[in-house]
Amino acid sequence: MGMGAAMVSVGERLSRARTRAFVGRDEELGCFERALAGDPQAPFAFYVCGPGGIGKSTLLRCMADRARAAGRLLVELDGRFVSRDPAEFERAAGPFLDVAGTVLFVDSFEHSQWLESWLWQHFLPRAADGALVVLGGRQTPQPQWTTDPAWSGLLHVTELQPFSEEQSRSLLAAAQIRPELRDRVLRFAAGNPLALSLAAAAGSAGCGSEAIWAPSADVLRTLLAGLIGDVPSAAHRRALEVVAQAHSTSEELLTSVLPEEDAHLLFSWLRDLPFMESTPRGLHPHDAARETLAADLRWRAPHAFASMRQRLAEEYLRLLREAPEERVWTVTDDLFHLFREREILARLRTWSREDEVHDRPLHPDDLDAVLRMAEETEGPASAVLVRYWAERQPQAFSVYRLVSTGRIVAFTTRLALPAPADPQDLATDPVVAAAWAHTDATAPVGPGEHIGISRFTIYPERYQVPSRVIDLSSSRAQAESARARGRAYGFAVWRDAETWGERVKGTLDDTGARPLVGEHTYGLFCVDWRQVPVEAWLGRFISATEAPAAPGPSGFSRTAFDQAVREALTHWRDSAAFAACALTRTRLAADLADPVGELRALLRQAVDDLAGAPRGVRAREALTAGYFSGAPTQEAAARRLSLPYGTYRRHVRQGMDLLCEALWQQELHGPR
Repeated sequence: MGMGAAMVSVGERLSRARTRAFVGRDEELGCFERALAGDPQAPFAFYVCGPGGIGKSTLLRCMADRARAAGRLLVELDGRFVSRDPAEFERAAGPFLDVAGTVLFVDSFEHSQWLESWLWQHFLPRAADGALVVLGGRQTPQPQWTTDPAWSGLLHVTELQPFSEEQSRSLLAAAQIRPELRDRVLRFAAGNPLALSLAAAAGSAGCGSEAIWAPSADVLRTLLAGLIGDVPSAAHRRALEVVAQAHSTSEELLTSVLPEEDAHLLFSWLRDLPFMESTPRGLHPHDAARETLAADLRWRAPHAFASMRQRLAEEYLRLLREAPEERVWTVTDDLFHLFREREILARLRTWSREDEVHDRPLHPDDLDAVLRMAEETEGPASAVLVRYWAERQPQAFSVYRLVSTGRIVAFTTRLALPAPADPQDLATDPVVAAAWAHTDATAPVGPGEHIGISRFTIYPERYQVPSRVIDLSSSRAQAESARARGRAYGFAVWRDAETWGERVKGTLDDTGARPLVGEHTYGLFCVDWRQVPVEAWLGRFISATEAPAAPGPSGFSRTAFDQAVREALTHWRDSAAFAACALTRTRLAADLADPVGELRALLRQAVDDLAGAPRGVRAREALTAGYFSGAPTQEAAARRLSLPYGTYRRHVRQGMDLLCEALWQQELHGPR
């Protein structure tokens, strides 16, 4: 073969490489190719939009390659470098007006969005014969153009979505990423083409050996630049850190965890980011953006990452104690989401968006569907019990619908049963009878107390495997237990007792009971809330998932010790709850003759001693008002000090940091 036949331009080689690596977007390309072919029914203007990293520029380059292959003249502009003068734009795009068949491409159009009305009204209508225009940007077009009848047949808008799992796997396979590494990258990238492309560029060596893909600092910087762009200030960066960790971010949450900042301004900025989804509960970033932000923070400032997570955890625990009842159901879900990468939570919970559901109370019209699901999964004997409890405690039922279609897919039942046990309940339901038998054999439930039991968890398509239904039902059960007065026990019921025994190890105790209903036996697991208050249980659950680090003399890590101090302050005025606190098992309490009384006095003295530290007077006043004064809520404590709530929370946080450090030194070295 002669040299002339073998010579291929660099541009053509790049085009061929892009074609080989390109995945998906077939519909968009097909429509564009019809326009290139002169189809009179094809659009004239193509508007491609979506968040950073979703593949807009890649798609525009591929469209440009096809236009070039079709012999078209191209004019390619970048919105970041377009003059603010429309006349200058017109000069740069001149051939679009003068040369038939020209294709105008404008990428990063969000940077020249101010040109949009002028383009639609004055520039595009003057296009040369057969010309086409392709705009790519993060924002959707102004609605007056998408709804204008004159443009309806000429404008094709494509809002790009993340790649499917099949498309993602195809891209990684084409990049020759080793099969055993692909699942890790898929979890990180969540279908985001930029994240997948960077992983492909890094190759198998760049994917690391960690259980979760940990891309290099260079990869992260590229991802952040593509997904987020310029961050205006340190305050905006902190707001991003909140969004990276919180399951959903409201303006109120920003106010609580960033009290020194203008939360309204920050929230407005976050809401306008192109990868942000607004929901009734707050802002949700695209999964790839969230994981990128979190990974970047871990790499850049691990202490800041842990500090922000602790701030959020404190706020969720405060909400669990103090928020109005209708607001607390999602708090434990949000709390556990902070620690979702930990092994114990990975066994129990899932945050998959594939089966996102919402729940509502049982309506009479739902009963037939609920009974069918019960019979399908657990048999007719169980369905009889579902009907029994639906008649006795309809308020205990939650019915779950898929967010995507509204179809009923599951139901759960969380019973509250007062002591003494109802003889009819004992005679009717073997599982409830086994729960009461366990309480009688271990620590009987007294008058005025009751037990809670998550009696049914039925999702036929995902029966008793971790799912969003189980996540949300568990969160509701934990929130109900935290709010209830006199709840002695909490029970959970699972048919596959062996598997669930492993999943709940360290969080629930196996009662050993295996009641029979119809043809199936069930495992019964419990916690005694009188021995472990709910907030303490949640705190231990979280602390138990932390990686071990520098334990003190009593075996507590610093993180677990700090959590124990916060728990003890929360229960300082309740002697019984205080006696169950983890702080009573530290070295601080080891030699005390009266651990509860003396430890409470030690805490109070340690808070008073803060006044001797720089900025400690305000910190002491805030902690005293919040935990010792009898104020019913933190907001009431702030009013008592005549402080704005954000300022008060800042003083509490400073005081808590100083107090934990002082007590930790005593834990390590003994009292001075």
